[in-house]
Amino acid sequence: MGVFRNKTVRNQLFLSLFFLVFTGAAAFAFDRSAGIFVFISGTGWCILQIFFAEKRYKEIRLLSQQLDEILHVGGGVELRHFHEGDVEILRDELQKMILRLEEQTELLKKEKMSLADSLADISHQIRTPLTTLNLLIERMKKSTDDVRARQHLLREAEQMLDRIQWLVTSLLRLSKLDAGAIVLKTQKIVLASFFQEVMKPFAVSMDIRGQSLEVNGDRNTEVQGDYNWTLEAIGNVIKNSLEYTPEGGRLLIDWEENPLFIEIKITDSGQGIPKEDIPHLFERFYRGKNAGNHSFGIGLSLSRAILSQENAVIYGQNAAPMGAQFVIRFYKIIV
Repeated sequence: MGVFRNKTVRNQLFLSLFFLVFTGAAAFAFDRSAGIFVFISGTGWCILQIFFAEKRYKEIRLLSQQLDEILHVGGGVELRHFHEGDVEILRDELQKMILRLEEQTELLKKEKMSLADSLADISHQIRTPLTTLNLLIERMKKSTDDVRARQHLLREAEQMLDRIQWLVTSLLRLSKLDAGAIVLKTQKIVLASFFQEVMKPFAVSMDIRGQSLEVNGDRNTEVQGDYNWTLEAIGNVIKNSLEYTPEGGRLLIDWEENPLFIEIKITDSGQGIPKEDIPHLFERFYRGKNAGNHSFGIGLSLSRAILSQENAVIYGQNAAPMGAQFVIRFYKIIV
């Protein structure tokens, strides 16, 4: 019997037999009939112990075989139920663990597929400016144009390099945020002075395109967040809005406060957002119907990743009578 291969069972049986012999001998010393009764009842007890031990270990062997099948064949196998007892409790706990492992395996598969898709997207996004840069370099090598024409080609090449650098930097920031490797500092940000700082990089391009800026809101309104990262997040939103604001158009920034949150609205005077693009605005590498040639589809995704760590949310919608509008809410309490 396989049960005797178990050292614990052998030791228990040996102790039971030793106790049986000792008590039986003691009983015989007093009365022969009592001794026979002790030997018969003790032997029956040992046989019952062996029977139940064999049954229990048979269930454990069956459970072990099922686990081995799951390990070598794969998931999708439900462990057999046993009678009430320790083996059934063990079976339930193992089944929970198997389900958890299957869920983790599926999650890892999805993450692996997502990583492959992201790498493909990154490769595609970088390939375009690199191809343009290679063409510009070839033109400069073969060009017999004057100095002014060559300087124009150099400026275009610098723009392509800036685009690649911005893309790589943004992707690194996104990956660090996703991995939780960046800890944002919490500090008070006065919105009036904050937006003056945000708009500085766009002043020249707005002046060239004749775009105007209107800012409305209480000058003492404050939000809680990391100043530099919030600057990055909202700067990306404004950059996106200005790209879709026509020449001579207007950008409106206003905010208001209530007991629950501070709401910031950034509204342009462009054509607005196509309805089919609204649900996908903040997806990584998503380029909308009206996306420009220089769009990577990464800026808004980075903005949402930053703001989500500052107890803030962002969404896009169309404004009346026209134009796109981004709404950012910094909550005063955790929601």
